[in-house]
Amino acid sequence: MRLGLAANRLHHQTDDGALFNWMQHCEAGIRELQLQLHTVGRTYDALLDAGRLKDYPGLISYPYGRQGGLMQLVAEVVGMGTPERTLDGVVYLMDPVDPSSIFPEALALKRQCVIHGKPFLSTVASARDWIEMERIHAGFAPDPGADAFHHLEQHTLALIAHDAMKPTMMEFVSRNFDLLSRFDKRVGTGTTGQQLNELAWSKGWPKDRMWVNRFNSGPLGGDAQIAALVLNNQCQRAIFFEDPHVARQHEADIQLLERAVTTATTTAVCTTAPQVAQRWCDAAVKRASLR
Repeated sequence: MRLGLAANRLHHQTDDGALFNWMQHCEAGIRELQLQLHTVGRTYDALLDAGRLKDYPGLISYPYGRQGGLMQLVAEVVGMGTPERTLDGVVYLMDPVDPSSIFPEALALKRQCVIHGKPFLSTVASARDWIEMERIHAGFAPDPGADAFHHLEQHTLALIAHDAMKPTMMEFVSRNFDLLSRFDKRVGTGTTGQQLNELAWSKGWPKDRMWVNRFNSGPLGGDAQIAALVLNNQCQRAIFFEDPHVARQHEADIQLLERAVTTATTTAVCTTAPQVAQRWCDAAVKRASLR
């Protein structure tokens, strides 16, 4: 597999930066999976300077961002005609207050990952969780260091879907209802939350109990309410099925939730592609059977 890799300056300028946090926990898994990391210039330099992935042939240098490195990752998410120039996803550790995180190439990178159903991993927690997911699918034993991401009975899950993606969310939840019911709490916005409660009741969930705690609709501040939970470490995982093809009147609210996730980089896992969300569910069920 091939992943693009970039990190904003905040995440690699000190020894405890997010990039090195990820490496500390996942370097062994990266080597086990034989991942290729197509790494934008400054991030590549930071790894070498820190002695991470030393002599690892899968660490591949790309131009600096100012020289088009991030733009090149966007093109290779879409695909450049040959397998060796097509990325399977991207780790982009984002600093929500770094202006480069909202440059056109940064926004396009996420959008193309969503369109093409590929992982866009913008937090340490998401990147760690993804490595463990792929390890389980590859047949490796569970990593005890990733157990914290699978204590579902202690976690809150946010389930959010834009209008065009609501049927996809309903199908996803119906297919994975037993697993998702293991979470301590589930939260959602407006219409999506109501539809999910009705689905749960149709599956035998007690009629006097909400399966999803409903917040306001997105345009009326529901995204902001859930963002507050993320920032206060009261929501550990968000599954957010976005529709990248429509203009959204409440774009600022959506960006607020995304910024909250990247602010809580070590605790918040966010999944935006249905294919990736399903792959995580399959891995979580398999992992539980191995414990």
